Amino acid sequence: MKDAKSDRKPLLVTVLVFPGVRLLDVTGPIEVFATANDFGARYRVRTASPDGSDVVTASGTGLGVDLAVDQVGYVSDVVVVPGGPEWPSLVKDDALLDAVRALDDRSRRTASVCTGAFLLAAAGLLDGRTATTHWRSAGQLALRYPRVTVDTDALFVRDGRVMTSAGVSSGIDLSLALVEEHHGADVARAVAKDMVVFMQRPGGQSQFSVRTRTPHARQEMLRRVVDAVAEDPSANHTLAAMARRAGVSTRHVTRLFRDELGTTPAHYVEQIRMEAAQAMLEGSDDPMASVARRTGFGSAESLRRAFIRNLGITPGAYRARFRTTGGGVTAASGADAPQRNE
Repeated sequence: MKDAKSDRKPLLVTVLVFPGVRLLDVTGPIEVFATANDFGARYRVRTASPDGSDVVTASGTGLGVDLAVDQVGYVSDVVVVPGGPEWPSLVKDDALLDAVRALDDRSRRTASVCTGAFLLAAAGLLDGRTATTHWRSAGQLALRYPRVTVDTDALFVRDGRVMTSAGVSSGIDLSLALVEEHHGADVARAVAKDMVVFMQRPGGQSQFSVRTRTPHARQEMLRRVVDAVAEDPSANHTLAAMARRAGVSTRHVTRLFRDELGTTPAHYVEQIRMEAAQAMLEGSDDPMASVARRTGFGSAESLRRAFIRNLGITPGAYRARFRTTGGGVTAASGADAPQRNE
């Protein structure tokens, strides 16, 4: 599938870099486009910083820079705006925001990775659009920029000529989508296989995050109820049982959950059971029926439905993805090598 001698005009990708940028936000997309060139694509990738200076990333690794933003005299087919852990200070950097706007003005497609969405939002490029960012920062994005509609679960969002992606490695997902857009599914699939990544990951961001803890209950009776759920997710936590535990009516329990925790009793119980089941799947080889019984779901089928409903993947897929890497392939030799079956 290689096409090294092709005389097609290359697609131009400009990656903005700056002091404190997250390294993988930069290198993930670059690697996708570079690998695509091995399978018939033609990308030319260049890095640009606001003043043309080399930068030091958040991890302390230095990055060489090809040119300054004001030297970008061409129209980019894609501009990639990565993020950084210190985004609250980055969104106050006027020179950096001017660089974002300048690159966007000369771009057919502008895409952010992780908290790079904050730079797009601060530059006014997400007003009236739907966007995503890392699940941990999604609430802040919605709070700071109310003109942006934030999708907290999407791995990446395409809204017109602007794309935004979630945390760190989702920049690879977004870049693969761009390769597919430019060169078709076969090329994108070849890149994904070569990089040993999903072409399209099942599920959304919620599968990667620990659920945000609910607010602290002020009422003592409600604290008794939620503590009991957390202590033993497999116990009887029907609405009637919780009402008896609190010594109030079922209607009053429902009102307390709504007013103090912003949720319903049933939803709260399910989230606690989900977290317990996720922990068991990550740390044990117990059968699904046992996981379901010990976490309060009752049956393997009820567990499966809850995972599909909440995470978009099955319990088996979750276990395969989030178990320890100790189950991977390990090279062995001599007496320790496993015997082959001829």
